[in-house]
Amino acid sequence: VKAGALFVLNHSGGKDSQAMMIRVLEVVPRGQLVVVHATLGEVEWEGALELAKKQAFDAGVTFLVAKAPKTFIELVQHRARTRPDAPAFPQSSNRQCTSDLKRDPIMTTVRRLTKHLGLKRVVTCMGLRAAESSKRAQMKTWSRSTRGSKAGREWFEWLPVHALPTSEVFETIRTAGQQPHWAYGAGNERLSCVFCIMGSPNDARVGAIHRPDLFRQYVELEKATGYTCHQSRKTLEEVAGLTVEQAFAEHKRRLTVIGGAS
Repeated sequence: VKAGALFVLNHSGGKDSQAMMIRVLEVVPRGQLVVVHATLGEVEWEGALELAKKQAFDAGVTFLVAKAPKTFIELVQHRARTRPDAPAFPQSSNRQCTSDLKRDPIMTTVRRLTKHLGLKRVVTCMGLRAAESSKRAQMKTWSRSTRGSKAGREWFEWLPVHALPTSEVFETIRTAGQQPHWAYGAGNERLSCVFCIMGSPNDARVGAIHRPDLFRQYVELEKATGYTCHQSRKTLEEVAGLTVEQAFAEHKRRLTVIGGAS
């Protein structure tokens, strides 16, 4: 902070990003903060971008959107065409969805910004938490990015909420007088793509019920490529415990209930 570094908040619109921004604002001046949202387009939960934008606007912090040149669907289709012998969907060992659609677009956006502003020191802030997985538990909360530290620029990576348990994440948001993304209230455990390659059966089911149109698109893509989206190697319908027809029926039923209640 004293050296005038630019702190870049990678904001997905999820609870961890939201709590992270609340915590970072306690120690970093707003003038040294920028919020960047890597939009995932149609495969992203509705309202995720808007939540990140609103939090930045309310705090008086610059908000930027990073966008990859291809969508998740296009990424899978391209993989299927060029490498029919390999899994079409991203794998846990090769998470193209993270690198191509999130990390790289954000890095490109930040490089352009630092060049424009003439800044030589950057700190990327991410809402990754130890409680999410054993792999993330082993991550360092502060490290130097060898990939970003080039051409006289020093680039560091910081995990401000790495040690927070889930309960404290929600408490941080509540105490700040904010609301988390509506998908959590709908039953979702995590927020990323509507259908994450490593998501829980619960989240797949919630996604199928709220986005049956996208659910059908994924199921059709699985059939067209011959590969499954989920890392369990089960079809997305098996993971969600719903067929496409059942998802549309449940979606319609819930809309009817909501309409009746209103």
